[in-house]
Amino acid sequence: MQRIGVMTSGGDAPGMNAAIRAVVRKAVFHGIEVMGIRRGFNGFIEGDMALLHSGSVGGIIQRGGTVLFSARSPEFTTPAGRKKAWENVIRFGLQGLVAIGGDGTFHGVRAFHREYGLPVACIPATIDNDIVGTDYAVGFDTAVNNVVDAVDKIKDTATSHERTFVIEVMGRASGHIALAAGLAGGAESILVPERPVNIEDVCARLIRGHRRGKEHSIIIVAEGAGSALDIGLAIKERTGFDTKVTILGHLQRGGTPSVFDRNLASRMGFRAVEMLMDGDTPAMVGWLKGEIVSQDLDSVLVQPRPADGGLYRLADILSM
Repeated sequence: MQRIGVMTSGGDAPGMNAAIRAVVRKAVFHGIEVMGIRRGFNGFIEGDMALLHSGSVGGIIQRGGTVLFSARSPEFTTPAGRKKAWENVIRFGLQGLVAIGGDGTFHGVRAFHREYGLPVACIPATIDNDIVGTDYAVGFDTAVNNVVDAVDKIKDTATSHERTFVIEVMGRASGHIALAAGLAGGAESILVPERPVNIEDVCARLIRGHRRGKEHSIIIVAEGAGSALDIGLAIKERTGFDTKVTILGHLQRGGTPSVFDRNLASRMGFRAVEMLMDGDTPAMVGWLKGEIVSQDLDSVLVQPRPADGGLYRLADILSM
């Protein structure tokens, strides 16, 4: 193998740059050239690629986002779009691809592999952490820490004014961020897409806490579980408590990646190159029980990884 490509696609996740750095430096160590594909599948289709070397990825391990940029690409979902990408594979002499992203990225490269046979190794990088076959995806740990940092700050105001705060976090179809941040942040209730929202139960918990002298309350809502504005209004109407709403938005994605995400991304990038060299493709690098593993790509795209029900129960009991 003489030349491979590396790309980031879908939503950005802290640690993507650490993964890019590891891919490039591992490949260069073995005498393999690396083409950086800019703007995800759009760059694949348009031939927006440039040769990367060890110096190209210096000083990026601590940076959030992705130096290769990222974008959605409806065109790549079509056979005509993938044909254009294949023409660029030939043009640039790519013999393998490392794709860094989430399930949308993985579905795209799997279709491409099936049509053209290009070896692909995938690195899970999504703050939603909803990929089967890995306990952690790159970016999740940083995103949760960003949320908890915001929750801790909001608690200062909540306590000072004896208020209830409803805080909306990311997660259209996944409650992983809400659940992990809610547990770490001591939320009274955590609302996730995987479970029906019971506003009466939420209000009952708030009233019980108020009666025992609790001066403030935090409700964490994953965006896919319902509108935080509507939930906050319903709580205020049912309890009469001073209730405020904060929507954290995209600040959850940004910032310096945590030590865990940097190390996870580095190990996954290192292994992805080995998978291409060993012919262990199409596959995804996973992190299971503290070990880096290789997972067949088809097996990880069967369904999304659900939030941990046991963790939900734990948070429920500790918040009483």
